[in-house]
Amino acid sequence: MSAKSLKQSPVTRRARPTVVALAGLAWLAAAGPLRAQAGEGQVSLPTGTQAPDAALQDLEGNDVQLLDYADGKPTLIEFWASWCEQCEALQPEIDEVVEDYGAQVNVVAVAVAVAQSLRRVRRHAEAHGAGYPYLWDADGDAVRAYSATTTSIVVILDGEGKVAYTGVGPDQNLVGAVEGILSAGASESP
Repeated sequence: MSAKSLKQSPVTRRARPTVVALAGLAWLAAAGPLRAQAGEGQVSLPTGTQAPDAALQDLEGNDVQLLDYADGKPTLIEFWASWCEQCEALQPEIDEVVEDYGAQVNVVAVAVAVAQSLRRVRRHAEAHGAGYPYLWDADGDAVRAYSATTTSIVVILDGEGKVAYTGVGPDQNLVGAVEGILSAGASESP
């Protein structure tokens, strides 16, 4: 096949945006840890802003709203993919949050609909028994609402549904972030 016929191929034209998007997502994921703490740069939403809701699906395909999983408690939301190595490296930190603070903090994984299927996410969740819900972002509503430009982005909401922490990459201190949010919430209580 000549270069000219390849350029004009409708299949190639349709595949090109997907390849570019995946390459961009891979580059962002490999860029290393970023933080939106202490003025070090912004990841996702600005801290102190009210968290937006987003339409998602649970793993059975039922329509759900993301903020229904906050339920008035601090909530850790991870933008996740089964193929994301940074998400895998971050998993022990999330497991520690669940183990130590699971009664005080909700944890939710938002499975992005890039290079994975709902079936693959369901199989992963069943195999790993994470102890918290995985939600499917089929239409990218949560990704857009939270400006999640890559996977392994974590957004932690305080008990009032405001963004209290954002970060990306495997080197996040999520246990420390949760402890700080819980301490701040306890000091604000009457």
